[in-house]
Amino acid sequence: MQEKIIILDFGSQTTQLIGRRVRELNMYCEIVPYNKFPHDDPSVIGVILSGSPFSVYDEKAFKVDLTNIRGKYPILGICYGAQFMSYTNGGKVEPANTREYGRAHLATFDHQNPLLKGIREHSQVWMSHGDTITTIPDNFEIIASTDKVAIAAYQAKNEKLWGVQFHPEVFHSEDGTLLLKNFVVDICGGKQDWSAASFIETTVAELKQQLGDDKVVLGLSGGVDSSVAAVLLNKAIGKNLTCIFVDHGMLRKNEFKNVLHDYECLGLNVIGVDASEKFFSELAGVTEPERKRKIIGKGFIDVFDEEAHKIQDVKWLAQGTIYPDCIESLSITGTVIKSHHNVGGLPEKMNLKLCEPLRLLFKRIDIRSCHCFHGLIVRCVAYNHRCDHIITCCFHCLKVNRDQKISFFHRIPISFMGGKMFSL
Repeated sequence: MQEKIIILDFGSQTTQLIGRRVRELNMYCEIVPYNKFPHDDPSVIGVILSGSPFSVYDEKAFKVDLTNIRGKYPILGICYGAQFMSYTNGGKVEPANTREYGRAHLATFDHQNPLLKGIREHSQVWMSHGDTITTIPDNFEIIASTDKVAIAAYQAKNEKLWGVQFHPEVFHSEDGTLLLKNFVVDICGGKQDWSAASFIETTVAELKQQLGDDKVVLGLSGGVDSSVAAVLLNKAIGKNLTCIFVDHGMLRKNEFKNVLHDYECLGLNVIGVDASEKFFSELAGVTEPERKRKIIGKGFIDVFDEEAHKIQDVKWLAQGTIYPDCIESLSITGTVIKSHHNVGGLPEKMNLKLCEPLRLLFKRIDIRSCHCFHGLIVRCVAYNHRCDHIITCCFHCLKVNRDQKISFFHRIPISFMGGKMFSL
């Protein structure tokens, strides 16, 4: 059984970053809404409470009963999570005189506390809150302070419950990763035996068991996520996988042909579909980004549905859905970050079951650390770095003059161009 850390999401912008930092420690974790703790999951060994855009005393603030969690699992509250636990146990949280945002340094801290083991003197931390804990409950004790924040961190006496008002997950907190390691490894007892590479072996075995001899269609985008999903499925079921690569008309010059060729070189059974006219007509006149995403999502489903009906006995649709897709499409605060066309289930008319082998992986930390996929990922990412050559060729074909070139480059970030400067 794979042990895990549960991160309760109270809507913070850095919740995913907490998850990524924990996975960097070779510890498996899952992010769930603040009120969806998996009480019946025996593999949970610790809990982290995230930050939040709300104040603890707001009427709309997210609140959760920790009665069945506290005492059973070690708990670490970060920012709002720390303030929430203090506030609900009799402490005081009040608006700070000025918003505490930016770098701070631990002026004093308890070197013997297991959460702070190995933290350096005057270690830099990152603050980002408009409220501050002014009084902690009687059974809590202060374990760290900065020059401006008296209660930078605390622990409940004789309990495995901690709170920090800074953000250990962000880069600016110099010993933040060490603090998280102290929590998930030393305090929770994590074995650090999870890796994205080990995930591949178990996933291929699970896919073989889940899919058996069933036929599967997979929608390819040409990017890393769906390509890795295709390779995984190909390892598991081979010829029973049919991949569909849709040209929606917004690919780079010659990319449709080049990507199809690369997929064939990977040994994938792939069908190319030119649906550019369909997408152009349906997106004509639409300017609102969220509506565009919905139209594109429906467009892909329509094309996949049509192609799937041409293949006999197809029972599954596979997608390259990754963990951030799921998190961003799920409304915690009442506002979806952005919807993803591959999240939210399938229309009933498709009559297909859904297979998402990468659903619990982060891209940067998990998928791109899978050594057996490095060649594939370099191949996919390489298309991004061909932009300079492609755009230069387009300029030449269109006979773009110097002023038009300057106007073009002023409208896009230079990083999009691979950091290269062009001869104008």
